[in-house]
Amino acid sequence: MSDKVAFELVSPEKLLFSGEVDMVVLPAADGDMGVLPGHAPVIATIRPGTICIYEGGSVTERLFVAGGFVEVTQERCTVLADTATPVEKIDAAAAQTEAKDLSEDVSHAKTEDEKAKAELALAIAEAKVQAAQNPAYK
Repeated sequence: MSDKVAFELVSPEKLLFSGEVDMVVLPAADGDMGVLPGHAPVIATIRPGTICIYEGGSVTERLFVAGGFVEVTQERCTVLADTATPVEKIDAAAAQTEAKDLSEDVSHAKTEDEKAKAELALAIAEAKVQAAQNPAYK
């Protein structure tokens, strides 16, 4: 068994990351999930949040995902993301403005469908704000 796990992050636009890493921490729907070499096989849903890539005991890269799916095997971790971007490319002020506007959209929604769509967009915007402002992983 290798001491690295192969990690790939793919969005509809492009392959954002592909390489051998020590560990990946993912924002799974049921809570953050760490993936190390030899991990038990799993398929899970990804919630909006930050993927942290670890090398040598520290975070070397942070990537924001808006949601998606992850497949984990003993040797590989593949994330199929709805959208993804490096955290350092997120404009925190723009994300805050977007979250404020979407919060108003939720309160002004006229139908349950409009409200559900606005709440999902708001959750993504709030996760972007948190990713851009969270210094714990920088």
